[in-house]
Amino acid sequence: MFTKLEMGRVTAAADGDVVLFVVGMRINRFWAVHRWLPVMYAMPMMLRELGKDRTAGLLHHVLGTSDPRNYYVIQYWESKEKLLTYAAAAGKRHQPWWARINRYARKSKGHVGIWHETYVVPAGAYESIYGDMPAHGLGKAYGVRPLGEGVQARDRLAA
Repeated sequence: MFTKLEMGRVTAAADGDVVLFVVGMRINRFWAVHRWLPVMYAMPMMLRELGKDRTAGLLHHVLGTSDPRNYYVIQYWESKEKLLTYAAAAGKRHQPWWARINRYARKSKGHVGIWHETYVVPAGAYESIYGDMPAHGLGKAYGVRPLGEGVQARDRLAA
């Protein structure tokens, strides 16, 4: 699948606060597949659910790995309220999976590690630039707009 290139220099069209949620797992014992595989499967299920309900607030996500042990997802959300609402929503996948993952973590005796970080970045405290590439990260989440000629990072951060 070919993604449309945004030629020239563009920036993310985000206005207001930006909410990033980063969640991941670390495989501590490769041989304990029965402990870490259920944890690994949980996130794609939640991402599919969120993808089907665009009103939930997830704008975009990026899957990644830093090495064979560590896997993570960077999520871009409309607001911290929508993130917290999804996390606490009855009838959605997050609550039962979170309870299940916590049970696995207690039983796993260190076989798998889990972590998350939440960032609410105020307007004017983030900046982005993309050159001759498809929308990515914040640009994929919020769309892109042309970057003014001669505009410097300090100007974008001050806006």
